[in-house]
Amino acid sequence: MCGMQATAEEELPEHQRGDAVSSLVYEANARVRDPVYGCVGAISSLQRQVDTLQTQLALAQAEVVHMRMRSMPNMTATNSPENGSISQTKSLFSMDMVVDEADIGESLWSC
Repeated sequence: MCGMQATAEEELPEHQRGDAVSSLVYEANARVRDPVYGCVGAISSLQRQVDTLQTQLALAQAEVVHMRMRSMPNMTATNSPENGSISQTKSLFSMDMVVDEADIGESLWSC
């Protein structure tokens, strides 16, 4: 080693030292709470929660689209080439969704 190893004061600019200490304290506390996984366990849990929330958001957005489609009139006016008049035709498609929400509402944080 013989002077080859630098101290933290030499490696880290002074304005970053407070953040470094806070990070070390957070990591130590995470290791106390979860000795095996520490911060990685917390990050994984948060990532699962983000995934679940993104799924819930996508379902909510799909429901908004569905509701907007349902609020549109079922009949649309189109020009009839045969007689030049406007005739009523039914919508070409229907957007009915069935979603299994059994597991979506449960929190991944519950123990």
